[in-house]
Amino acid sequence: MAQVLCRRSTYEGTVVREVVRDCLDSLGGREIAAGSRVLVKPNLLGPAAPHRAMLTHPLVVRAVAEYALDRGAKVLVADSQAMGSFDRILKENGVREALTGLNVECRELRNSVQVDVGEPFGRIELAEDAVGADVIINVPKLKTHSQMLLTLAVKNLFGCVVGLRKPQWHLRAGVDRERFAALLVRICATLKPAFNILDGVLAMEGPGPGKGGIPRHVGVVMAGRDAFALDAAVCRMLGVPPGELFTHAVAMKAGLVDGAPEIDGDLPRVQGFRFPVMASTLFGPKALHGLMRQHLIQRPLIDDDACKACRDCAKYCPAEAISFEGREAVFDYNKCIRCYCCLEVCPHGAMRAEEPRLGRIFSRIIDRK
Repeated sequence: MAQVLCRRSTYEGTVVREVVRDCLDSLGGREIAAGSRVLVKPNLLGPAAPHRAMLTHPLVVRAVAEYALDRGAKVLVADSQAMGSFDRILKENGVREALTGLNVECRELRNSVQVDVGEPFGRIELAEDAVGADVIINVPKLKTHSQMLLTLAVKNLFGCVVGLRKPQWHLRAGVDRERFAALLVRICATLKPAFNILDGVLAMEGPGPGKGGIPRHVGVVMAGRDAFALDAAVCRMLGVPPGELFTHAVAMKAGLVDGAPEIDGDLPRVQGFRFPVMASTLFGPKALHGLMRQHLIQRPLIDDDACKACRDCAKYCPAEAISFEGREAVFDYNKCIRCYCCLEVCPHGAMRAEEPRLGRIFSRIIDRK
């Protein structure tokens, strides 16, 4: 049974520093050897200020980096973003300023190496800095995710898939959420982060994980050596069965979950946390899949008033399902794989996921049976 720590915290510098230090000390952080290569892996999805709750807070990142430096480690703070330049992310989120005065390297993950993550995926390309690190400290953000329900410790390591290889994997997984969750689980099990420190002080609810999500104060930092246990503890806090988190369901089937986590600390019960709607994906005969894509299954939609026609969604879409007619975005739902990358990368929060009216009627009929 894996232990998960839950500590009340704010972002005030000395408070979050002491909380992170306590968590890492309790989890055996003093074992980090002098001279070891430590990768601090936050969630740096794209440019956003801390109050948007989209990225790991810069003071949490600093506290983790400081701890590793105090152990005499060589520290790299890095991620592979989905949108925007890495320099812009560091500036808007305040990471660069927060790390001022610390002897750490902070840069984008770029180079990849092939690693066998196991069946059914075999050898895939992961960031060389992650594969070669002596210690990975995984520093995720507590956020909702329109494809995976939540993006927590396990999902955060998908950032070790570099650059445009991320949408390529979305395309390979298609509308099969369980297959994509299996990829995330295999990446986590392969990289084996030594420590997981989750920023849940200001969380995100609603249609996350991008700028369409809604900030919500939760006020906790949670930590554990086992990423799967940490994710399960977060689910318990939010009042959702861990088995409803796609990555956790896959991990349980794979025998990677060692019972319910043992909680150290006061785990709050967060009431009324708003999750994204997780409508069903394709099912039944292939001959009907075109009809389902058009009229039954959940799909991305755009708020024309909020859209600035920047075309970032079309550039990043792995299925090339978005085009523009002048300033108007047009979706080809026969191509759309429902990965919701467009929701992640939209810099204006103009995207949302919604089930078509006919799909909602069909779902109600099924629920009554």
